[in-house]
Amino acid sequence: MWKDYEEIDWENWEYDENGEWVNYNTVSTYDEEEKLVFKDANWVQLLGWETVAAIKDLPVKWWADIKRWDKFKNIKLTDDVDLIESGKMVLRCEFFKKI
Repeated sequence: MWKDYEEIDWENWEYDENGEWVNYNTVSTYDEEEKLVFKDANWVQLLGWETVAAIKDLPVKWWADIKRWDKFKNIKLTDDVDLIESGKMVLRCEFFKKI
């Protein structure tokens, strides 16, 4: 919970340009997170909740195969820029294009 006044490492604290106390050992050097950019087969940027279509037939294990021009609506972006989600399926961006 609360630390005692003596337990705080005061040597790493300094004033920043705004006059605020800052511990520079805990502040990350990147203020803004890196933004992930998702690209389809045609190198068009994909955003969340868009519709994509398959560019070729794809076999799917334990599921109906994906045929060319099958549409997937309301895609969700993942932590990996090569993968998107649609419903319960995870799709590779390289086999789909934005429509």
